[in-house]
Amino acid sequence: MQDSNRREHLDKDHDITAYILEGWNKLTRSTNDCASLADVKVITHPVLYFPAGMEIPSEVAALHSTCSVEIRSLPHDIQLMGDVKPEHLPSPGLLYLPYPYVVPGGRFNEMYGWDSYFILLGLLQCGRHKLARNMVDNFLFEIEHYGGVLNANRTYYLTRSEPPFLTSMIRCLYEDKHNLVDLAWLDRAYQAAAKYYETWSQPYRKAGDTGLTRYYDLDCGPVPELADDRHYFHDVIEWLLAHPGEDPGYLVKTNAADSNGASPHPALSCNPRTGVVHEQAVVQGHRLTDDFYLGDRAMRESGYDVSFRFGPFCGSTHHFAPVCLNSLLYRYERDMVHLAELLGLTQDIQLWNSRAEQRADAMNRYLWQEERGLFMDYGFVQERASDYNFLSAYYPLWAGIATKHQAEALRSNLYLFERKGGLAMSSTKSGMQWDEPYGWAPANWMTVEGLIAYGFHEDAYRIAQAFLETIEENFASDATVREKYDVIRKDIEIHVTAGYKDNVIGFGWTNGVYLKMKEMLERQSSL
Repeated sequence: MQDSNRREHLDKDHDITAYILEGWNKLTRSTNDCASLADVKVITHPVLYFPAGMEIPSEVAALHSTCSVEIRSLPHDIQLMGDVKPEHLPSPGLLYLPYPYVVPGGRFNEMYGWDSYFILLGLLQCGRHKLARNMVDNFLFEIEHYGGVLNANRTYYLTRSEPPFLTSMIRCLYEDKHNLVDLAWLDRAYQAAAKYYETWSQPYRKAGDTGLTRYYDLDCGPVPELADDRHYFHDVIEWLLAHPGEDPGYLVKTNAADSNGASPHPALSCNPRTGVVHEQAVVQGHRLTDDFYLGDRAMRESGYDVSFRFGPFCGSTHHFAPVCLNSLLYRYERDMVHLAELLGLTQDIQLWNSRAEQRADAMNRYLWQEERGLFMDYGFVQERASDYNFLSAYYPLWAGIATKHQAEALRSNLYLFERKGGLAMSSTKSGMQWDEPYGWAPANWMTVEGLIAYGFHEDAYRIAQAFLETIEENFASDATVREKYDVIRKDIEIHVTAGYKDNVIGFGWTNGVYLKMKEMLERQSSL
């Protein structure tokens, strides 16, 4: 019976691996094929944009007839993110990238900034080395021509980035045993990474006077990519009206509502920087403040859309110094020290070390909460730490910033998030997809890696095994890998009340994390 169970497990394991290997092909796109141009989020005539002044390759020019695509050039060079805003362009479109790339799946039909790190891990794990390098080369291209690593390569993402994993991707390629890149490539990558770091060093990124960094989108108003979910902001308003005691001030009255409640004539607000008018949702004579939309955009840059971590629907994201972002930037700075050492850049080593040390001091001062034994987000506007338990508390383990004492405290608090199917994102059931009961592959993997780095192997293996079993058991029932899982019920059925209500099939980062966790557990069992 025991042998039979083992054979069944191996067969299931093989089926998932085969699904993932084939999935890389199904999820691969290139900006010289028609499949890449489709965008269910913003349904318009397909447009492909090139950097200003760049010659259009003949095979791409042919798309004009084969895909009925309009090919345009951006109006001018971009040095920093936000130099060209979406409203400066006649219509939304795809931004050209020179190499093939992997998309997450579902409605996400473009190359994303932080999904790609976990996808990259999976590609390298299963031998897709060229495709892995292509994706990093595309990010270097984005930095050189679009001002930074974008949320994704669509024009409506020109004003925001995503969690900064670039140096981790660079190191993955350079340190891979298959010699994917050389020192000359590393020098180019280092220069691009230094330029991208400027995105996170701009004055608008400062989290008050804490010395820490915040998420922030350079545009305002409702995000264009929710054109396929026009009810979202109505749902937000309706929830706030139903919970007036929990509204932090996101609602304001307007005269735009009709007698039936929701208005066919949305409220209008003008962007003072560009003069562009944005339409806003109105319900029962109320609309959302301009500041809420800034917070909503910042939340989308964080990748954690949507939770209640930074107020209802994360409408105050830009008022916080988040643990996740500052941990990633600390790791980025330490990575840059290492890359500078490889390139013999002595003065740069000192610069990056100084930046990392300053950030570590600020994180320990503002983010570490000794009485809770957790790193917590800091609300620099209200000048107090959040009390919202969120799994990003474990990013400092992955980044290597936690002291031994802090690591022990974090380990003792795993119970706040650990469920039978893996780690939940929070201990709050808000009805949003980035809260309990949902578990996500990237956060589970980073926590597992962080625990291993600090010697907590037993905890790491237990969590990894639980999350793998959740993926495998659901794959056995419907033969898909999903974006997220209910880790309490170990199920793919989700019940999200607002925001993205589907559990997308694909799915890039779950594929990558599955392969890494599987390899880790197999290696451990062979010892």
